[in-house]
Amino acid sequence: MSIASPSGATFELAPYKSLDNETLQARINLVRSQMGSSLMILGHHYQQDEVIALSDLRGDSYQLSKMAAESGDCRAIAFCGVHFMAETADILVNQPSKLAERGGQRVTVILPDMAAGCSMADMAAIEQVEGAWEELGEVIDTSDITPVTYINSAASLKAFCGKHGGIVCTSSNARAVLEWSFKRTSRVLFFPDQHLGRNTAKAMGIPLEAMPVWDPIKDELGGNTPEALKNSKVLLWRGHCSVHQMFTAAHVAMFREKYPGIKILVHPECPMEVVDIADISGSTGKIIREVEQAPPGTKWAIGTELHLVNRLKQEHPEQEVHFLSPVVCMCATMYRIDLAHLCWSLENLAAGTPVNVIKVDEDVAKWSLVALERMLAVK
Repeated sequence: MSIASPSGATFELAPYKSLDNETLQARINLVRSQMGSSLMILGHHYQQDEVIALSDLRGDSYQLSKMAAESGDCRAIAFCGVHFMAETADILVNQPSKLAERGGQRVTVILPDMAAGCSMADMAAIEQVEGAWEELGEVIDTSDITPVTYINSAASLKAFCGKHGGIVCTSSNARAVLEWSFKRTSRVLFFPDQHLGRNTAKAMGIPLEAMPVWDPIKDELGGNTPEALKNSKVLLWRGHCSVHQMFTAAHVAMFREKYPGIKILVHPECPMEVVDIADISGSTGKIIREVEQAPPGTKWAIGTELHLVNRLKQEHPEQEVHFLSPVVCMCATMYRIDLAHLCWSLENLAAGTPVNVIKVDEDVAKWSLVALERMLAVK
């Protein structure tokens, strides 16, 4: 069958929700076959298995955007992830050099469900960061502060860093980014995830007393004294990942008692108390590699998103894999991307009536790219 939208009108979402997965899969695959290599479906590691199964590429947010930007054939992206990820994809695939290669043709980036946001990214609004920067300037010289934003942030925050001599980091290169920053300034403002910032800086030997937390809800100086700010090395934003925040030191103790010899493997977005006593801490990519490379029979308790842990358990039956918590906790916003939303958005795309298009403002994209390119230059 062919896909056509009557009179250019978009297809409504509601009918898709009543379709079974087998039907949705068949219709999604039809669009994939029609559009061929011009379409890329990107699936973040935290997505549901049925979505991952239909993805052309699987990875973390920056890796996926980078791979899509390197594709010569790609003209449309369906990003099965959350909003900031689709923004990053738009920034990278539609940067000036890539547009020039395509003769000015933009790649359309869609997010199957616009409600797929990120609670961590939402904890640092651009207005709050700009306000904090202004307040900091009343106490310390902001020209001696490098703003660093985690990749898990809105494009507006990446642009802020670009404009103010700052940089973006991922969970795998956070230390290298901080080292780069300290060669330029004596202080860093790190947002939006306090745990990644604290865990990285502590491993570099920076004392906790030099890492005050800026709370954007507090009325004055983020809840800090002028002295604390003047004595700071890393100013941490009060933000966190709702999934990784829930792992505790008690969970680690429980699994070690119940499964002697088990290895604790956690993401650096987990609280310091968990990272300090884990056997290994690392990015999503590192977590996957550790399990892939471990000898058969290795026991793991893994502190990261549930879908990824369950997938590792399924893909590595030769190992014993546990979720590092007795409480089920998944990324609810990632879970919003389902086959119904994916099918609906793809059929609209194929019919020439794209929905949920992510297009970053030109100036925001320009300055975001500056911050991202600084990150790429860090070794």
